Amino acid sequence: MAQRLQDELAAFFFQYDTPRMVLVRNKKVGVVFRLIQLVVLVYVIGWVFVYEKGYQTSSGLISSVSVKLKGLAVTQLPDLGPQVWDVADYVFPAQGDNSFVIMTNFIVTPHQAQGYCAEHPEGGTCTDDSGCPPGKAERKAQGIRTGKCVAFNDTVQTCEIFGWCPVEVDDNVPRPALLQEAENFTLFIKNSISFPRFKVNRRNLVEEVDAAYMRTCLYHKILHPLCPVFKLGYVVQESGQNFSTLAEKVWCQANEEGWVLEPAGQRRLFNPR
Repeated sequence: MAQRLQDELAAFFFQYDTPRMVLVRNKKVGVVFRLIQLVVLVYVIGWVFVYEKGYQTSSGLISSVSVKLKGLAVTQLPDLGPQVWDVADYVFPAQGDNSFVIMTNFIVTPHQAQGYCAEHPEGGTCTDDSGCPPGKAERKAQGIRTGKCVAFNDTVQTCEIFGWCPVEVDDNVPRPALLQEAENFTLFIKNSISFPRFKVNRRNLVEEVDAAYMRTCLYHKILHPLCPVFKLGYVVQESGQNFSTLAEKVWCQANEEGWVLEPAGQRRLFNPR
């Protein structure tokens, strides 16, 4: 056992092994060898680097976005008189998940108060009191039935209810939209983002964007691609929609920004859309 251990130690310290090189002069073997090398090279470059982008790496990010909407609208309605609408009136909810809603049209039901009145025909019609069981509310009803069948108009009878009266009649949507001025409202988007792994911090307010520039600029994909102030009418136009038609309903706008970190250290900002 001791002799074997000495032989192993002697071989480890005092012997040197080297691979034997053999030169094969054969065209077929040489071509096959180079083809194998070419396949490996194409795989590494084409698949790993070009297609799979193996030289890139991903990282989590920390982002914050603030949105500020500005604009005023004026309405002159017979039952309400002149009214000025600002952000607190036409934007709801005040905060949302990557989105906001702008009210561009509405239906007025003046002088509503709790009391007794005829239900809207959508809640059901009747011919006599037997068709209006008291204390019951149908799915589309706007109040609690009192048990009486009363005239809604000259031709239709409906159940009397206790609720907010007069009931809302939404058959005729105002056209054009009452807040058509929303087309000229402006939206300011401020976004900052951090890549902790790469120790990179960026924001959409680049060096070219200063306070003086933002006071006068409006985003345009060609003329002002770095401006963070968006005109709502332009956003709708770029989405292929007509603002006047769209404004007759509630319009929801999503906010999205994307960032890409290039391998050479260059950063590219995808403007909000």
